[in-house]
Amino acid sequence: MAPLPAHPAHDDLRARWRATLLAALGDGPEAPDPRPTVPGATGPQGDGPGATVLDRYADDLLGRWAEPQRRYHTTDHLVAVLHRVDELREYAADLAAVRLAAWFHDAVYLPDRSENEERSARLAERALTELGVGEARTAEVARLVRLTVTHDPEEGDADGQVLCDADLAVLAAAPAAYAAYAAAVREEYGFVPEELFRDGRAAVLRGLLALPRLYRTPHGREHWEAPARHNLTVELELLSAS
Repeated sequence: MAPLPAHPAHDDLRARWRATLLAALGDGPEAPDPRPTVPGATGPQGDGPGATVLDRYADDLLGRWAEPQRRYHTTDHLVAVLHRVDELREYAADLAAVRLAAWFHDAVYLPDRSENEERSARLAERALTELGVGEARTAEVARLVRLTVTHDPEEGDADGQVLCDADLAVLAAAPAAYAAYAAAVREEYGFVPEELFRDGRAAVLRGLLALPRLYRTPHGREHWEAPARHNLTVELELLSAS
């Protein structure tokens, strides 16, 4: 594996990974703090062999999130989605599964391919099985990853609603942050001619605006729905004007 590019969040992310993985391996609910002290952990939390194995899987995932073809689907996006999952934690049925799905949901990402979510789900199935996560929870993580193809969880799918809302929370960002997101998406698709990109992006935006609800959790509906629709409308107008 290539050396992992430096990122200020890597130590925090490794700690989050260990805590989430250990919660997923156990039978009880995850502790409120996703970064507790883990017995036997590496670095500032200890030097146990079990934690070394966990860090190896974490570094593989972090290496994937740092691949050079990414401009939006980067480590920063992973951090943002994990923070949003924390924000929506009260709505989740299996918080450990949702957090693991956040780690894996764009772990495989090639902007010119259409099977990224499926390949990411298969990676989750393989890695979590190797780590000893139970079959049912592994299947739930893979299901959640696949759900990010449509971001259309069913009524009553609490975990799906949390993950999809967390992933789409960027749409409700402040105008400058949303503009930076849109520009990064365009960079990821730099190989697509401008006119084709405008048409494709406009179709995506119209599809999102046509949804009865962008967000399914009560928090998402209350706090993110209106600003997200404003941002999408403004971007669509700018695309049409150009």
